[in-house]
Amino acid sequence: MGGNSNNNNIININRKLDQDSDKKQPNFPATNWDPMNSALQRMSLIGFRSTLTWFLLLISVVYILYSSNLILSSDRPDCPTTTSTTTTPLDPITTSTQQHLQATTLSNVSSSNTTTSDDDDDDFTKPQTKRQEQKQDKDKDDDHKEKQRTTTSSSDLLLPSDKSSTSNRSDTELKHIVFGIAASSNLWAKRKEYIKVWWRPNVTRGVVWLDRQVRTSTNEGLPQIRISASTTKFKYTNRQGGRSALRISRIVSETLRLGLKDVRWFVMGDDDTVFVVDNVVRVLNKYDHTQFYYVGSSSESHVQNIYFSYSMAYGGGGFAISYPLAKELEKMQDKCIQRYPGLYGSDDRIQACMAELGVPLTRESGFHQYDVYGDLLGLLGAHPVTPLVSVHHLDVVEPVFPRMTRVRALQRLFQSVKQDSASIMQQSICYDKTRHWSISVSWGYVVQILRGVISPRELEMPTRTFLNWYPRSDYTAYAFNTRPVTKHPCQKPFVFYMSTVRYDRSKRQIVGVYARDRSRHPFCRWKMESPDKIDSIVVLKRPDPLRWQKSPRRDCCRIMPSNKKSTMFLWVGNCRTGEISGL
Repeated sequence: MGGNSNNNNIININRKLDQDSDKKQPNFPATNWDPMNSALQRMSLIGFRSTLTWFLLLISVVYILYSSNLILSSDRPDCPTTTSTTTTPLDPITTSTQQHLQATTLSNVSSSNTTTSDDDDDDFTKPQTKRQEQKQDKDKDDDHKEKQRTTTSSSDLLLPSDKSSTSNRSDTELKHIVFGIAASSNLWAKRKEYIKVWWRPNVTRGVVWLDRQVRTSTNEGLPQIRISASTTKFKYTNRQGGRSALRISRIVSETLRLGLKDVRWFVMGDDDTVFVVDNVVRVLNKYDHTQFYYVGSSSESHVQNIYFSYSMAYGGGGFAISYPLAKELEKMQDKCIQRYPGLYGSDDRIQACMAELGVPLTRESGFHQYDVYGDLLGLLGAHPVTPLVSVHHLDVVEPVFPRMTRVRALQRLFQSVKQDSASIMQQSICYDKTRHWSISVSWGYVVQILRGVISPRELEMPTRTFLNWYPRSDYTAYAFNTRPVTKHPCQKPFVFYMSTVRYDRSKRQIVGVYARDRSRHPFCRWKMESPDKIDSIVVLKRPDPLRWQKSPRRDCCRIMPSNKKSTMFLWVGNCRTGEISGL
């Protein structure tokens, strides 16, 4: 009994404890854990996420396709021809560009309709929004016409002035060029004779600028003479030069201030320079005179170009400045040369001002400074394929034709210039196959015959018959390739200088006679026929004034049959199809 009552008490106490614990715990739903049920729940969650991902991808694809359809579709509304602050054109043209196109179109319309009334002009200036409202009232045909008008090529709309200036620009003539010649009163009596050789009275325009007054006489065939303005206010600190450089550097500006009419170019040169004026015209005619151009060439001396500048046009050989550039130069030149008191000459001061203006040198190798001494045979006998424009330093080099005065030699040279100025000094090369001679012709000047076969690559390279401007310099101090004077007695050239030239009207060709120079030749042991049996060479040629309007090419020459052993006949002219200079 006692044991049973104790057991019952224990059971009652346990039940009471269980009831108290049940009151303290939250009421969670009674669930039984099942592994299969948990796996199914995870799979359903993964499936939901996958479905959501594909749904978002599908929406993205549809959006992309819709957007691409709007961009690529040709049926979208056309862009308006005018822009406003509230509209954004779909065409990738900026607002400023469209405004420029619209303004250009309107200006073309207003300029073509010269009889348009003031009311019509006011219509073009109305607000753009009002024009857009009027445009909406037009029919489809008018819209199509407007679209064609506004979609004209950009070259027609953006550059109307450039096109008109190119098509309407007339050829430059000699009357459009004014020469400014720098001269010294101390040397005027001698050097004025050089000017007489190339100057054409009442045709060529220009002024000779002197440092002080000189005696003049009427009917001398010279340009007008003027005295340069004082340059005492300008500083000059170069100890090796002279103050005359300041005066000469201002010649272009002083010539501009004369107010001459119908001027396109100013050409600067020295009084010891001769110009082939027709070739000056041919060279300058290539360029637009309404733009900024600074045309000239460098020195033949590499040392000179290093000391001064390869970017400088040498004033002795001459340079040309277009009229608009000359106007800009005149405005700033006095202040410009004040900033360069240490420069040596006039041409480097001009180049310094050009550098400040930002205008580079346009190279034309026909302007010849000729900073050399001695005989010009090597240079003029292998002239580059370009028009001969000028020859400078005539007082320094030997006469172009031997055994005569410098002026007389130039007068003879200009006999050929009068016949065909475009072809003067132009080289041609041919070969006598039977006698194995190489022949080089510098038309209007000289013909040279050499024993053996010398390649054109060598013959077109000047022979060093001249000396460098700096006596201590060797052949590496030239700014171009040269070849030495041969020391072999059999390779000394036989030289034939131009003697007479005339135009045969019946055959429409120029007949030039070249006489052999009588200088002695050394004895040659080669067993081949010697050119010393030839006394004269007759060169036949047709005038070719338009040769520089074609691509540059050296002329060809051919040996013609001759009845006299002492006379050789050559024909010089344009190369035939497939013709080359070779054996």
